Formats: sequence, C-alpha cells, structure tokens
Amino acid sequence: MGYSAEVVRRARLRLEQAKADRQSQQQQNLRQAYDRVPRIREIDGLLRQTMAQAARTAFTQGGDVMELMNRIKEENLALQREREQLIATHFEPGFLDETPICSRCGGSGYVGSTMCACLQELCRQEQRKELTLLHVGTETFDSFCLEAYPDRKDDDLGVNVRDFMRKTYQSCWNYANNFTMNAGNLLFSGNTGLGKTFLSACIARTVADKGYSVVYESATHLFSRMEQAKFGGDEEARAHVRRYQECDLLIVDDLGTEMGGQFTVSALYTLLNDRLLAGKPMIISTNLNPEEFATRYSPQIASRLDGRFKLLFFLGDDIRVMKGWRK
Repeated sequence: MGYSAEVVRRARLRLEQAKADRQSQQQQNLRQAYDRVPRIREIDGLLRQTMAQAARTAFTQGGDVMELMNRIKEENLALQREREQLIATHFEPGFLDETPICSRCGGSGYVGSTMCACLQELCRQEQRKELTLLHVGTETFDSFCLEAYPDRKDDDLGVNVRDFMRKTYQSCWNYANNFTMNAGNLLFSGNTGLGKTFLSACIARTVADKGYSVVYESATHLFSRMEQAKFGGDEEARAHVRRYQECDLLIVDDLGTEMGGQFTVSALYTLLNDRLLAGKPMIISTNLNPEEFATRYSPQIASRLDGRFKLLFFLGDDIRVMKGWRK
C-alpha cells in the first residue's frame, strides 16, 4: 500500500498542527496551574534542580555517590507525589496531562521507518477527502437499490435482470471488501444509467477506507491530463499522471466517451501495460461492448482487457431516467 506524496504531505501537516495545538494547550494549562497553585511552579523548579544535581553526581567519584543518588531519587519522588496530590485536589482529571499526541511515535508520524497508525489514519481521511472532491465518497453499498432493476427476463441473455444485477452487486462488494494488491482487474460494461459509476464509487470509498491509495478519474480527464503532461509541460498534469501510475487502485470511468485518436490509443496501451506489469489493480467502466474495443482502440488493448480483466455486465433500464420521472 502506498499513498500519494500529496496525500501524505497533507496528512503530515495535519499531524504537525495537531501536535502544536496539543503543546500549546498544555502550556496554557500549565500557566493556569501556576497562577492558581504557585506551589506547583516551585515543585517544577525543584524537580529541575534535582535532575541537574543527579546528572552532576553521576560524574562524581567517591564512596558516597550511591548514597547521594538515592537521596536525590527519594527527594524527586516525594516532590512528584506532592505535585500529583496538588493537581488531583485543585484540577479536573487530565488537566495537566503531558502525554504526547501519540504514545507510539510521539507525534512524529513514524516508528523508525514505519508509518505510525496515527499518520495512517490521517492519510485515510485525506484520501477520502480527495475522493469526495471528485464527487466520490458518499455512495455506499448499503444505499444501492436492487429494486431499481426490473424483475423480468432479459430477452437477449435469457436471465432475470434483477437476479443478474444482484450477482454483479455481490461481485463488486466482494472485490471491495476483500481488496488486496492481488485483487485483479474489473471491466464494467453496459448502457448508460445502469449503476456502473455508482458501484465504482462504492468500491473506491471502501478500498480507500481500508488504507489503500485510490485514484478515480473519468476517461476524458485522464487522457486530457496525460496529453498535457506529454506535450504541454504541465507540472500539475504530470503529477496527476504519476498518481495514475503509482496508486494502488486506478478507476477509469466512462471509457469510450473521450475524444479518439492515436494519442488516446497509445496512452491507454501504455497505462494498461505499465499497471498490469506492476501488478496494480484497475477498474474500467464503459458503455462499449467488448467487441468494440479492437475497433475503437487496438487488438492489443482488446486482448489485455479480455484476458486480464473480469467482465461484469450491467443490465436494466436507465435508472437516472426513472428517478427523473419519479420527481
């Protein structure tokens, strides 16, 4: 798993701000404690003195060193007990809590070279925020409505539409909730308004909540940014392309609605090939039939989609039109 550099940057800024806020609040509470109970200030000064005295004694030679160290230790413990008693008497529990914002990493975000759970959670939140900005993140599997699909037989396939879509829904749910980097690739195929984008968004949200980096992009925007990155020298577009290449799960919505051309064919082939070779999962949704890929793109692209993607058909009536009539 790996979050994009931008997601990690934003998460680290939030952690640093939270750490600074915690330290500021602790200092403010300490000043209030000193004003209300001056003896606490005196004790803190004495504790610093005993610590300094212990440090000096550690470098002292002579037979009385151990006795002196024990006396300093006893004095220090007595001061700490008096301080704790004063705090318990005059303040509510936790008022002078001096623990760091995270007990594992101290607020640095890392335990050694491993990202701490506190920073991982902030990364997950930033990932969800990023998906929400793309209008992904409010859709959930629980809100998916199977009743929107007709309980009748599809004449072409000879199957009950609702039962068929129940299996498609279950495949998407299983993919999202059991996602790993070995999850493989999905190809959603069907007419407009049958739930391809909705279920793609459900998967995006669920996988992101598991801590994986997810990029959700329409085919139109994806190829436009890839073209800007290659020919326009656009650094922002290059950053987007790096995210397409490096994210754990890439979801491309509405493939086939973009402007065609040789660049699109070349860019799609490169993106597919690079992610397949790297073992990075993809989901592609399209209104095209599988037979149309070789004609619109190339036989090589059609071969990869056919051989390396699990095909999920979407059947039914246009749900968006149905909702419009119900208003």
